[in-house]
Amino acid sequence: MDRLVKPDLEELKLCFIRGQKSCATFKLTNLMHTMSVVISLSTTKPSVFSFSHPFTIIPPLSTASFTLFLTNSCDQPPLSTPLDTVMVKSSMLPTGKASLDDLQRLFSRTGRHIFKDAKIPIFLVGPQVVEFLLSSKTLLDVSLFLPKAISLCGGCQLDSFLRCAAKNGNSHCISALIKAGSDVNRRDSDGDSVMSLAVKSGNLDCVQVLIESGYTIDNSADWFLHDASAMNRMDLMEILCLGYADIDLNSIDSQGRTPLHIAAIHGHVEVIQFLVSVGSDPDMKDSQGWTPLHFAAHQGHVEAVVFLENHSNFAKYAVTKQGNTAYELATDKGHYRLYDLLQLGDTLHRAARKGDVADIKKCIAEGANVNGRDQNGWTPLHRAAFKGKIEGVKVLVKHGAKLDLVDDYGHTPLYLAIEAGQKEVAMYLIAQGAKANLKSFKAKGVFSCDLDYFKNHH
Repeated sequence: MDRLVKPDLEELKLCFIRGQKSCATFKLTNLMHTMSVVISLSTTKPSVFSFSHPFTIIPPLSTASFTLFLTNSCDQPPLSTPLDTVMVKSSMLPTGKASLDDLQRLFSRTGRHIFKDAKIPIFLVGPQVVEFLLSSKTLLDVSLFLPKAISLCGGCQLDSFLRCAAKNGNSHCISALIKAGSDVNRRDSDGDSVMSLAVKSGNLDCVQVLIESGYTIDNSADWFLHDASAMNRMDLMEILCLGYADIDLNSIDSQGRTPLHIAAIHGHVEVIQFLVSVGSDPDMKDSQGWTPLHFAAHQGHVEAVVFLENHSNFAKYAVTKQGNTAYELATDKGHYRLYDLLQLGDTLHRAARKGDVADIKKCIAEGANVNGRDQNGWTPLHRAAFKGKIEGVKVLVKHGAKLDLVDDYGHTPLYLAIEAGQKEVAMYLIAQGAKANLKSFKAKGVFSCDLDYFKNHH
């Protein structure tokens, strides 16, 4: 015979309540047909769990109830590993009667007369245990305790705990709560979702678990990409875009801003590049008429401005509801490094085309790049040379204009001057050291008489 009694359960669940001596009840049945059995109950930690009566006599084939108590009331559940257990020992008692001293002596001796009938693990359960586990900073194995602790929790409680787990970035807790019946698609009174909390926590595993568990995205309410943009988390964006083929890259928040607007505000260049590469619109305006370029310029984010300017169609010239261009926002904040990018470069090109020496000098003094290029690769010197504005050419060269920069078609300012018949400009450029590749000019169809003229005077 292996044992004399049989417990009615394999594990003991004790509902923990702060400040109370919580308890749990179980039963033991005497398996002997003709003989009484005496029971000795103990726990691995008597200072934590105890019984009011350590010895009990059970008549043949009878059942008795036993109550386990928390030894002391406490504010936090006394969880520990390995698990605390109830140890059930028994011995046959032919007379069916014995004094307490007799029973103590009986179990104080080791031998074949003592049966070790069961070891019953003790689990603390209930909402207060779950709260402790979700907020605990200890090294407890939450995956061991949580599935048992939530067994006494209802649907609304589970959903509340799921939000807490998502906020804390605990993917193991999220999985256990969903398995127990928590609804991944339930929103709070403000319409916020558990996925929003997971994204804000920055935990990739949490986000992946919710995707795999069937979270359904609502593009009108879920601004996950906005949150990821603010945090500069391109990895979160990638997992969201892979998980939701229908995610709206141009969804707008309460202020009409897209994720690209948010990234531009913070100057997160890699995020900006990613969003544009997957389809975000750099020309979208928010409720105040601001494009992402406006925000980048206002904040002085040079790299962001460069990228957005190169990938937008009209944002550089767009005007906010307050009547400001990106350039004007940059100048208001004194971001001088952006002046050339946003407008001075254009102004300098116009001045060079007109040969307006005063405006050329003014633009350069304010920070315009004397070698800045337009959409065709022309520098201000290309424009002045092509138009034959000799005084403008001289000012540009004096202020550092490079003589031999080529445009998108491989043409230098000298080439354009010769092609346009601007002999005075061409002579000046050659005199300043511009390379006169006569063979190249002939191949391009420039008049031979012009070439001879320049060659003879070089």
